Amino acid sequence: MQDFVAIDFETANGRRSSVCSVGIVIVRNGQIVDKFYSLIQPYPNYYNYWTTAIHGLTRANTDGQPTFPEVWAQIKDRIAGLPLVAHNRPFDEGCLKAVFQEYGMEYPGYEFYCTLAASRRRLKLSCHQLQVVAAACGYNLSEHHHALADAEACAAIALKIL
Repeated sequence: MQDFVAIDFETANGRRSSVCSVGIVIVRNGQIVDKFYSLIQPYPNYYNYWTTAIHGLTRANTDGQPTFPEVWAQIKDRIAGLPLVAHNRPFDEGCLKAVFQEYGMEYPGYEFYCTLAASRRRLKLSCHQLQVVAAACGYNLSEHHHALADAEACAAIALKIL
């Protein structure tokens, strides 16, 4: 796959609509041509212990940040016509669909691919977590659970195995 958008969300709580950050990496002709990262004021706007323990974000980080519709307005034209790729597609696609629904936005029916599923099919690894698969593909993921860093790792994986 040479043209795609790697995407990653972090959430504030157990609801998929509670996206609190997004990272995207746009790849055209096998080269990264654009990156985007934003914090997002989640909905519902609360954090639980477990999600903060994973990514380190709290309400103090996202209060006053733009809402999802404001952030997506900055993304949608950049990614138009490109398939989306995520490591664990059901999670990230689920977040995208849930937040579109939460805000009453019409979901455009993005085509999604999954590097986690592809790694399970193509790579003989004892574990298929993002950082492990990235390392197997020659990419060093140093800031795991930062949405842009995770999207960059996903892009590196997709370029190797999709």
